[in-house]
Amino acid sequence: MNYKDVMFELDDSSKRKTRLYKFIKHIESKYDFQVIQNNEENFFANLFHNFYNWTVFDINNTKIFWDELAKFLNIKFKDSNYNILKENQIFYKNKWFDGAKINYAENLLTSIHIKNNKVEAIVSYDEFNNKVSITYKELYEKVFYLAQHLKGLNIKKGDVVCGILPNGIDTIACMLAASSLGGIWTACSPEFGIEGLLDRFSQVAPKIMFGVNQYSYKGKFIDVKEKNDTVRNKISSIETFININNLDDICKSYKEKFNDKDKIIDFVACEFSDPLYILYSSGTTGKPKCIVHSVGGVLIEHIKEHMLHLDINNLENFGQDKFLYYTTCSWMMWHWHVSALFTGATLVLYDGFPFYEKDSKLIDIVNQESITIFGTSAKYLQQLEKTEFKIDKNNENNENNSAYNLNNLRLILSTGSPLLPENFDYVYKHISSNLALCSISGGTDIIGCFALGCLLLPVYKGQLQSLSLGLKVKFFDDTAHELINEKGELVCLNPFPSMPIYFWNDPNLEKYHKAYFSKYDNIWAHGDYGMLTDEQGVIIFGRSDAVLNPAGVRIGTAEIYRQVEKLDEILEALVVGQEYHGDERLVLFVKLKDNIELDDELKCKIKDILRKNASPRHVPAKIIKVLDIPRTTSGKIVELAVKKIVNKQEVDNLSALANPESLEYFKNLKELEI
Repeated sequence: MNYKDVMFELDDSSKRKTRLYKFIKHIESKYDFQVIQNNEENFFANLFHNFYNWTVFDINNTKIFWDELAKFLNIKFKDSNYNILKENQIFYKNKWFDGAKINYAENLLTSIHIKNNKVEAIVSYDEFNNKVSITYKELYEKVFYLAQHLKGLNIKKGDVVCGILPNGIDTIACMLAASSLGGIWTACSPEFGIEGLLDRFSQVAPKIMFGVNQYSYKGKFIDVKEKNDTVRNKISSIETFININNLDDICKSYKEKFNDKDKIIDFVACEFSDPLYILYSSGTTGKPKCIVHSVGGVLIEHIKEHMLHLDINNLENFGQDKFLYYTTCSWMMWHWHVSALFTGATLVLYDGFPFYEKDSKLIDIVNQESITIFGTSAKYLQQLEKTEFKIDKNNENNENNSAYNLNNLRLILSTGSPLLPENFDYVYKHISSNLALCSISGGTDIIGCFALGCLLLPVYKGQLQSLSLGLKVKFFDDTAHELINEKGELVCLNPFPSMPIYFWNDPNLEKYHKAYFSKYDNIWAHGDYGMLTDEQGVIIFGRSDAVLNPAGVRIGTAEIYRQVEKLDEILEALVVGQEYHGDERLVLFVKLKDNIELDDELKCKIKDILRKNASPRHVPAKIIKVLDIPRTTSGKIVELAVKKIVNKQEVDNLSALANPESLEYFKNLKELEI
């Protein structure tokens, strides 16, 4: 597989207009940093890589980087008299911006990057193409009214506010109202089952719960009032339930009490390291861990990624960006997407099934709204390809595509699973050739990215463009030796602001240590299996805890999916290792297109493509057809749960799955008998 093909690159003039270039020149003017080869052909690549290396060279440089970044991007501090890093020899006890006072909601609602408060802040679509929008001014007022209401309910700094909510404007407004008061926000989307909700919310003792009467999925309205009542009644800490179907009436009642000049939100001053969000691990192997992220850590990491790596809403270069990321409020990408309000961009939301009524549902919104940045999952792009969705750029072969004009689309972002080289080919051939396709990788654990896009660099097929500035990321073997162009464990060697501040109900940080620091001493091990390339890009091969190990040869699951899912007959695949006579054999489960049977001919076809394009080690011992592939509610396939079943181990927590019934098929399969 050729990972060295350049698929796209900005022209030099556009690169010089990016915030990242200006920030690097700013640092160069103040500190001992410069690019020596000013006339080289690869000037901008050298510039970025030199700068990245400077940001992680030692802890002093890293401190300068974060301090200068906060000032350059105009983070609003209530008290900027801080110690940039209160150092501790124990990795996870370092404390960033110690003494700083800040409010997350204030930064999103009153950022200097909001050039015009009459600009749309959020545009929201549902499955039925109903559109609602709100300006920055209207959003500020709505948050003011909701904050007044929460104050009346005695919500104070440190109180937990939870929601079972769809991806809409009101959900964002509720979160901002809670965070404006120093509250801690945690949410799940309404398709979660009762047990899944209780497993999460019962651990964190929320004081207020937001909910909705119903949500739609695949064109059907699903009533959740009974589910809300059950959760509310079983969690004794919940004092008040607020139905967001009544938010307009709540806001109207406060609107009548205040003159315009009095509608000033009293943003509570929080410590930089105070809690903002509680997110949850997938919970597929036990009760979900409650991961607590900080006010300042979330903000500074997100806007670094948005404004430097992706150059969102750089008015000089790109104008008013419109940013759609397909997500739900349970997934970390929802939180990541929302932070883009700081840039003054317009967020575009979609709630529902992304293929409802037509394969091009989201692409239609991208076209209709002149979206400039579209974020989705690798699986979504793969599904588009499987359904043979194509935009005929010459409007010759498909009359339905004559309506598409994606000239404004400058970035496609992809995460959730590895984006395969073939997916790059598909996007550039059939969607648009004039954009940066940025695969990004990080996770709930850091509420951000270890590797992502960078507009100073070319896009190489199959690669994530760059490591994340300020994070010293390497790939290690089991003995903690650094690997380049070899597959290994993704690690981070220096502390960074968006590390979790703690896990809920983990007073001695034992769960925290076990999650990230049990593999290597005082080094963050993230759990991803990947590789740093010669181009200093990154390739991710899957989760390291799902790595296959037949005859001692380590194989990333994505290496198998990459080949198998090329076949037209196969919609999706899942591979696990089964303990077998003291070794491990590979078992491949495939979900096939309608009316396709898994006969000997197709099995041979699968084995041949793996043997030819990967290696004989990648060929599974067993290939089994399944009706569905189990997934988490955020859409990720759950290899570990299937691996446990295949190896006769108990799966602890089915409530974490969107389709737990799919696991039944994997039990007691005769094909797996040893």
